[in-house]
Amino acid sequence: MTSRLSRNPRSDAVDNRERILEAARALFATEGLNVPLREVARRAEVGPATLYRHFPTKEILATEAFTDQMRRCHLAVDEGLADPDPWRGLCSVIERLCELHARDRGFTAAFVSTFPKAVNFTADRDYALKAIAELSARAKDTGKLRPDFVLDDLILMLMANNGIQAASPAAQVAASRRFAALVIQAFQGTPDHAPLPPVARLALVAPGLTR
Repeated sequence: MTSRLSRNPRSDAVDNRERILEAARALFATEGLNVPLREVARRAEVGPATLYRHFPTKEILATEAFTDQMRRCHLAVDEGLADPDPWRGLCSVIERLCELHARDRGFTAAFVSTFPKAVNFTADRDYALKAIAELSARAKDTGKLRPDFVLDDLILMLMANNGIQAASPAAQVAASRRFAALVIQAFQGTPDHAPLPPVARLALVAPGLTR
């Protein structure tokens, strides 16, 4: 019994780890990956040494912090692949990825970057991209996806989506949905200008272009 208990993490260590992850998720979501680890430690109310003991590098911390986002990314891609209509499946993936990334700026930065030490995250991202490549190939075969589409266009889409600056989190998501609709129309093999989602109030709008 004593031997078994000695292998269990101390409750304060577990609490510290969870507070660090919670702080990292909140800061990465709003500020991106440029947040200093000392700021994460301050938000979590732990010392820098405690943070580094649990997460020696920012890459390791980001990998752990974005586990749920990557799981939802995988789910979106897998459900898109399972759709018997590959174009509809691809559209669903685009919409869901744009919204997922609009809710978390740090996740976009991690997704489009290379973290050499975060092996698991890199493998997960590569899986998602390969699955999307397969789905896009199927959509091209139907003629509904433009033949010159390449996977880099998806990365470009995510980077542009990450640049949206809206007045509130809700407006951020609304703006992302409209952007996704525009992207889908741009990716179509044949024009089909369906109505766009409502306009969201953005943080910066040029005079005379609000209506």
